[in-house]
Amino acid sequence: MNSKKGTISVWGGETERFPEGAITPPIFNTVTFAYDDLDDWHNVATGKKSGHIYSRNTNPTVRVLEEKIRMLEGAEAAISFATGMGAISNTLFTFLTPGKRVVSLKDTYGGTSRIFLDFLPANKVEVMLCDTTDHEKLEAEIAKGCDLLYLETPTNPTLKIVDIKRLAAAAKKKGTIVVVDNTFATPINQNPLSLGADLTIHSATKYLCGHSDAMGGLLAGNAELVRKVYQFREINGASLGADPAYLIARGMKTLELRIERQNASALKIARFLKAHSKINEVFYPGLETHVGHEIAKSQMSGFGGMMSFSLKGNYENVKTFLHSLKLVHLAASLGSVSTLAGPPKTTSHVELTEEQRRLLGIPESLIRYSVGIENVEDLLADLSQALDKI
Repeated sequence: MNSKKGTISVWGGETERFPEGAITPPIFNTVTFAYDDLDDWHNVATGKKSGHIYSRNTNPTVRVLEEKIRMLEGAEAAISFATGMGAISNTLFTFLTPGKRVVSLKDTYGGTSRIFLDFLPANKVEVMLCDTTDHEKLEAEIAKGCDLLYLETPTNPTLKIVDIKRLAAAAKKKGTIVVVDNTFATPINQNPLSLGADLTIHSATKYLCGHSDAMGGLLAGNAELVRKVYQFREINGASLGADPAYLIARGMKTLELRIERQNASALKIARFLKAHSKINEVFYPGLETHVGHEIAKSQMSGFGGMMSFSLKGNYENVKTFLHSLKLVHLAASLGSVSTLAGPPKTTSHVELTEEQRRLLGIPESLIRYSVGIENVEDLLADLSQALDKI
């Protein structure tokens, strides 16, 4: 069935009748699965027959979620993890063993940056982090030899845009595995696999879940590569439980509706902030003035609900502004139905020092703003009254 994304979000992984005629996936809170016949058990255990053995490996509730993301991303296979960082770290450590070389960006999420800056070098993996929008430099480093290219677009928190198709083409010439963090865009706005990527990663905690009530990570893409990560995760143990899988899959049923609303609201808010006298700069790829706007237009169907902006003045202005907002949670996550905001020093890049953030082009006056599904006129009024307090 060649369904649209909104339909896949609802029906993906749920076309077969559930036990007792249930129309929602049951939550299989079981550690293990029993068999009456040893031959059946052995056939399932060895992959000759479909089924489940142990929930650290596979679980029926979790499988529904994995099938949803597989279909939404147009992937051959998908697996899940306990957290978004579980998805990122398991993927990187599967393919980046001692002696390997990875090329990535200076603007990746703070937790990802820690892996590149600390953990991989400690495991004798060569790491090359390039200026995010310098595609020529990235291509040159790929050409030198690269086992894995790791991209994030739009980036967290400055919303820089990377040309996936261009860099994936360069990587293919060297036999490089291409991994793209698609958390900010979601599969509603962007499908990296269709642009040449091999694997796409999501922190399912964010937009996919959408309600800030469950944590998880997802990986989708080439079946053989996903299988290798699955084998690592099987022993590493970063498996997703049935309860959060159920909540994330339930949240995904409204994914297209939420993203469409957040796309529209974010663009309107970005234009309002861009014109405001107390705003220094707005980072949102939907703005025609954004340096990556044309690339974003070519690979995204919508520009997302995430933005960041810097205030004029010092950090005291940031505190005054944030403390004056009414329709916002000052919290570290993103992608929720409610608006969330905060500075990188307490959200995306809390792990880094002020100097490290400055070198990454992240000013202390920056505010990351995750647009919720509230009425946009209410959000605009809230931002306006808070800016008046500065």
